[in-house]
Amino acid sequence: MYKIFLAGHKGMVGSAIHKKLSISTDVELITVSRNELDLTNQNQVYEWFKSNKPDQVYLAAAKVGGIYANNIYPKDFIFENIQIQNNVIDAAYKNNVHKLLFLGSSCIYPKYADQPIKEESLLSGSLEETNEPYALAKICGIKLCESFNRQHNLDYRSVMPTNLYGPNDNFHIKNSHVVPALLRKFHEAKINGDDKVIIWGSGNPRREFLHVDDMASACIHIMNIPKKNYNKIVTNPMCSHVNIGTGVDHKIKDLALIIAEIVEYEGNIQFDTNMPDGPPRKLLNIDLLSDLGWKSSISLKDGLTSTYTWFQNNYQFIKK
Repeated sequence: MYKIFLAGHKGMVGSAIHKKLSISTDVELITVSRNELDLTNQNQVYEWFKSNKPDQVYLAAAKVGGIYANNIYPKDFIFENIQIQNNVIDAAYKNNVHKLLFLGSSCIYPKYADQPIKEESLLSGSLEETNEPYALAKICGIKLCESFNRQHNLDYRSVMPTNLYGPNDNFHIKNSHVVPALLRKFHEAKINGDDKVIIWGSGNPRREFLHVDDMASACIHIMNIPKKNYNKIVTNPMCSHVNIGTGVDHKIKDLALIIAEIVEYEGNIQFDTNMPDGPPRKLLNIDLLSDLGWKSSISLKDGLTSTYTWFQNNYQFIKK
């Protein structure tokens, strides 16, 4: 029996990891609420680790949001995320945690990185302006893990997922990512009898989408690969993170059509080209992930359908 601390267990990714880890009979899963432990408070985090002594850490806690939120709250996204990462990773080291998984984001890569994006593209060009503060925080997290590994011979791994969606996502109409935002827009347009839905941007950018249950499966798979085997495949100590994705991307226009079909919305779809598109394409190279023995299993349509069912069942609890 070994103890795992899952930071961020109530978030979308954290709750999916929690669901899968809870099945294991050889794991004592430790979680703590935000009211009980403020991960931005260095002293609190250190004392919590000292008292609870986990053997492993999944660091899924983060401040997240879509284009709108990143534009409006840039200080919050860089400052709070760096605080959380620094505190948890350092407290883990000081309390003899040798194995940790840090969850990042594909926004760490340059705006015009060659597609599909390889892990080695990190720091090879300028970031997308709309989420640069968040991206920089996540890059710091990757490099912090790499530095602890190099200096202290630890096993702190980083995974960079593509665009995630699924149960427990943020469905706020302005502060959410594209999938939950569109699901809510089409749902409310249908309920209200609206004759059109307006979507930000041209609809031409291409995005890759991964269901959060697949992400949880990939995290646990990567965490459980023995260090010796992992290091045979992830051989670059200066670029040790692993992309998590499906290897397939879709135009936002096509995503909107799929969601409209699932929701059974029959009105018009209009694209507001005065609003930002973000990067023109963002598809991850998943060769390294494949070499580590994992691939996604949930199709986009199946994942969106189940996510919409969850959204309908929880609509009354979602922030307006």
